[in-house]
Amino acid sequence: MDTSSIIALVVSIITVFNIILSAGVLFFERRDIGYTWAWLLVLLFIPIAGFVIYIFFGRKVQQKNFYHLTAEEKHFLQSEVDQQFRMIEEKKQNSSFYFQKYAALIQMNLRSSNSLITTDNDIQIYHDGQAKFDALFHDINKAKKEINIQYYIIQTDSLGKKLRDILTEKAKNGVKIRLLYDEIGSKKISPHFFQSLRSVGGEVEVFFPSIIRPINFRINNRNHRKLCIIDGEVAYIGGFNVGDEYLGHNKKFGYWRDTHLRITGHAVNDIQVRFFLDWRQAGKHKKGFSDHFLFNQAEPAGDIPLQIVSSGPNSRTEHLKIMYMKLIQGAKETVLIQTPYFIPDNSFMDACKMALLAGVDLQIMIPNKPDHIFVYWATWAHAAELLDYGAKILLYEKGFLHAKTIVVDGEVASVGTMNIDSRSFRLNFEVNAIVYQKEIAQQLYDMFQEDRNYCSEITIERYKKRSTIIKIKEGISRLLSPIL
Repeated sequence: MDTSSIIALVVSIITVFNIILSAGVLFFERRDIGYTWAWLLVLLFIPIAGFVIYIFFGRKVQQKNFYHLTAEEKHFLQSEVDQQFRMIEEKKQNSSFYFQKYAALIQMNLRSSNSLITTDNDIQIYHDGQAKFDALFHDINKAKKEINIQYYIIQTDSLGKKLRDILTEKAKNGVKIRLLYDEIGSKKISPHFFQSLRSVGGEVEVFFPSIIRPINFRINNRNHRKLCIIDGEVAYIGGFNVGDEYLGHNKKFGYWRDTHLRITGHAVNDIQVRFFLDWRQAGKHKKGFSDHFLFNQAEPAGDIPLQIVSSGPNSRTEHLKIMYMKLIQGAKETVLIQTPYFIPDNSFMDACKMALLAGVDLQIMIPNKPDHIFVYWATWAHAAELLDYGAKILLYEKGFLHAKTIVVDGEVASVGTMNIDSRSFRLNFEVNAIVYQKEIAQQLYDMFQEDRNYCSEITIERYKKRSTIIKIKEGISRLLSPIL
């Protein structure tokens, strides 16, 4: 066989292989049409390299029974959900304003992501990193039984080492420690960083670990959740990761403005379940829902109703996105959003536009300090698109705004890990707490108004004066926005 024949054979094999792979994407992976077309073009027009790109960035996460629930566990969970629906119907008739006004939203969260509602919680809000970590370390030091902790980013700097050393000391004293981190987010962690913790009985797992570092076939799917549950009685959830920059010690970012919740009450049980599902997936641990530490530890602590809502690429629907859209569409007066990235899809943009056309005061606060340059300009471009509809776009100037919050009509609010972008909507594992109490919503409303003192505003006039260079940056960033 001569050289030309060999080349022709290789080309034919590659072509057939690409066609088979493209057919698999088209017929077996139910995805958004635009997303499917994008991958078809990559696979058909970039032979071999397109396949490699797809392996790293395009494969879907298994959706069917991702967490390997047993039949008994599924039955147990379904019985909890069914009981909640009966309780909600009773409260709609006989109970509070919130169950009457927000019953549809509560039920939607329950149906979409099995998000149980609890009504006996207490909440403390932290927006400063030093205050948040002081409180967290204080609670960790008081732990008697167990600490379950999960972060997207754990840096190997002074704060990361302090967390490791405190957990190691608690493990020496007989407290059960389970620590989970995301390999992509915590890429600076070496295999030896937590050796001292492991040596005294602490357990450490990595979510979607690499087969061989730095090659990770799940680089596009990151566990973005930040949770800590202490003795099954206290839980933390929100935007802060672990690193010195979150204390405001990084000159590039300056002051770090974020939002985190400290929760007590029966919602802690649901946060605990969220942790153990990820823990099971990461380490193939077999602890079940019915084990004592999942449902029997938390005690009533207040009167605040809330739900813990999670979503991820294993979900059939984008639970947190549709929750935000439901909140926006139900708004009568105000919607206040704080997010480091505002790169939504068309459906989310349409929800914002409908609210604005209906006369809702929609205000979006974003940072005026980029951590990812393309993301920064894509955020500008998408936010500015809402100016013509009457939105107020505020640029936080004091430092870096990393909070992920929404407050609607000063009555209901959500705090968690979800950014407003396609990555958080459909690629990352995320979790938010949605709080149905006016007092908490009002605190977050007041924090937003305080932050306005450190903001400038993008007006239509200011936006039109942007330079040609900025317009080019925006255009490129919008084109890249689905994969940022």
